Amino acid sequence: MAYYQGKFKCKNPKKYRGDAADIVYRSSWELKLMIRLDANPNVLWWSSETTVIPYRSPIDGRVHRYFIDFTVCVQEPNGNKKHMLIEVKPKSQTTPPKVQAGKTKSKKYIREVMTWGVNEAKWKAAQEFAKDRGFVFEIFTEKELGIV
Repeated sequence: MAYYQGKFKCKNPKKYRGDAADIVYRSSWELKLMIRLDANPNVLWWSSETTVIPYRSPIDGRVHRYFIDFTVCVQEPNGNKKHMLIEVKPKSQTTPPKVQAGKTKSKKYIREVMTWGVNEAKWKAAQEFAKDRGFVFEIFTEKELGIV
């Protein structure tokens, strides 16, 4: 996943919920999805980092705020509206880290386990939030973004 940031310029600012002059992407993958959302005629509206979901961190036990990458409303072929919460992540971060052999664990492995725990807590909270509202929560990886 390429890590660079910038401001996205909407071609269809009426579709964006929020300040269309201040849309920030935090990776090239987010930029790719923004371009797709902005151009897709089936997308009725979308927003970036506007939906905030509380979750309890397994690291410190405290409640934190999870800013979902994208909230999207699409018109389905049958005429129904589908509301989606979308998180953009590399496929490698969507599964738990492989158990490291040996008694002592590397700092990298410990960091990966902690990141996985926090992400899992965020995603469980997002799934519950989405279900309560009739939304769908999805994680977009390289596959969904057509990068692979």
